[in-house]
Amino acid sequence: MGKTYKISCAGFGGQGVMSMGQLLTYAGMEEGKEVSWVPSYGPEMRGGTANCSVTVSDEPIGSPVFDKGITTCIAMNVPSYLKYVDKVAPGGDLFINSSIIHDEVKRTDINVYKVPVNDIADELGNQKLVNIIMLGAVIEVTKIVSPETILHKAFLKLFGESKAKLIPANEKALARGAEAVKDQIK
Repeated sequence: MGKTYKISCAGFGGQGVMSMGQLLTYAGMEEGKEVSWVPSYGPEMRGGTANCSVTVSDEPIGSPVFDKGITTCIAMNVPSYLKYVDKVAPGGDLFINSSIIHDEVKRTDINVYKVPVNDIADELGNQKLVNIIMLGAVIEVTKIVSPETILHKAFLKLFGESKAKLIPANEKALARGAEAVKDQIK
């Protein structure tokens, strides 16, 4: 029986939530896994929460849509955290942007990882890297896909060869995200 990850990526429009999901999807595909990516475009996006659902599995995916049973939840802002915290399956992983989410997570049946992505992005001098920093943390904990596949295959597939010059900055961002959670892994 293979592993199936049901990943919810959520945050404000402009935080790279959709591309985070697409990178995971493309990387899973490159690694021979079954994948799906379902973006949520709707009225809630304007100034609110943008989100996508990603499934990466070793087995065929029955339905790409899920509302509960999230195994990996990425909350980049407070509204996203509030919307999804109770939808994470027991034993699942919740990654929160601790630069802006200061709530103390009351659930004790999930693993919580606090990643100060905005602060790290400030240190790196580029706020556009917040999603890649968070992705580094997620990959470090879950091992859904390899960082190399994200950087050298999925990134180019999503953004094109003309953006290859951005790979070193993204590589540094992935590494910093991974570093930020190493001491939190249980």
